[in-house]
Amino acid sequence: MAIERPDLRARIAAQRSQRDAQSSRRFRKQVLRRDGMQCEVAEAGGGTRTLLNFCSNDYLGLSQHFAVVGALQDGAARHGVGSTASHLVCGHHAAHEALERELADWLDVPRALLFGSGYVANLAVLQAFLGDDDLCVQDRLNHASLIDGARLAGCRLRRYPHADVEGALRQLRSVVDGAAMLVTDGVFSMDGDLAPLHDLAVAARVQRALLYVDEAHAIGVLGPDGRGAVAQAGLDLASAPLRLATLGKALGSYGAIVAGEADLVEHLAETARPYVYTTALPPAQALASLAAVKLARQEHWRRERLQDLVQRFRTRAALHDLQLLPSETPIQPVLCGDNAAALAMAAAMEQAGFWIAAIRPPTVSEGQARLRVTVTAAHEPVQVDALVDALARARDQVAGAAASHVA
Repeated sequence: MAIERPDLRARIAAQRSQRDAQSSRRFRKQVLRRDGMQCEVAEAGGGTRTLLNFCSNDYLGLSQHFAVVGALQDGAARHGVGSTASHLVCGHHAAHEALERELADWLDVPRALLFGSGYVANLAVLQAFLGDDDLCVQDRLNHASLIDGARLAGCRLRRYPHADVEGALRQLRSVVDGAAMLVTDGVFSMDGDLAPLHDLAVAARVQRALLYVDEAHAIGVLGPDGRGAVAQAGLDLASAPLRLATLGKALGSYGAIVAGEADLVEHLAETARPYVYTTALPPAQALASLAAVKLARQEHWRRERLQDLVQRFRTRAALHDLQLLPSETPIQPVLCGDNAAALAMAAAMEQAGFWIAAIRPPTVSEGQARLRVTVTAAHEPVQVDALVDALARARDQVAGAAASHVA
């Protein structure tokens, strides 16, 4: 008897056709060279184009800083380009240790643990602490890695409406047996707004849940000395015992750390599968991150300049009636509506010399397609002004084309 199975290639072709119909296909651009925020990008038909990048997460402009680059080059010359093993075999280097200690000191916590990426770190945390009988309550707009981590842990996942503390409480009360974690982004990556961390911490304490905050887009940018959204909310270690910080955004490097209570972090080091069973980051990369952390701690002017540019963008955008979300962070979404409009605006901006990514479902909700503008300390005020003016022209151009098509 012949076995009947779905044809995977046919399924893939049908899904691709559906994405084409919904204007939701994803394509990569190839960066040939970066000079500050200017990027030389390969064009599909051959040739190159230089674009001013307004979609990078390099919020403090550290990724090309001479001290960071120099630390990477010197580290590679002295220690090679790889760690050669996992941390628990022979891959844990003095550079890793120094980075973990520097980050723990900066964030004012007892212990920090280095991971290969924020995605991997979130998987590690949720799988290490939660099991089948436990509960994970999450904001509906949390990063995909947090959702995936809960699903892989096998726990009961409950999601509450965005930034709704009462909703979080209801979900925590819905399951009273088993351990519980309340998990949220500190800054939401597509909207740019902040979680109500103070009230969430109260909810977690009342319900005896452990609060875990993903600070990927907050570290280096928010709070006293750039210590993130948890510090900005005034939470102590008892209120927020565990948090994640990525090294590849404001710090311009690569990797992530989980920081917090010593016993919790030590448990991760001993049991978290994504930590135990993977090769450690290259020591040279850790040294580059260490240089970036020291700069972020010392050079407060970068955060001040960044905030000035964010306010400049929002003020000028209001004059043009651009539809923004209520964000005071470097993430400034410009709502476009449907996918086609977002793609058309992104294309118009590229023609004008600006690189801004069109963000579409499933990354955001249906009907909420947008251009995700990110401002950095490496931008100039005149560049921000030119960006806003070009966004207004692109919006009017796209709207005019749509009206002509309807007519």
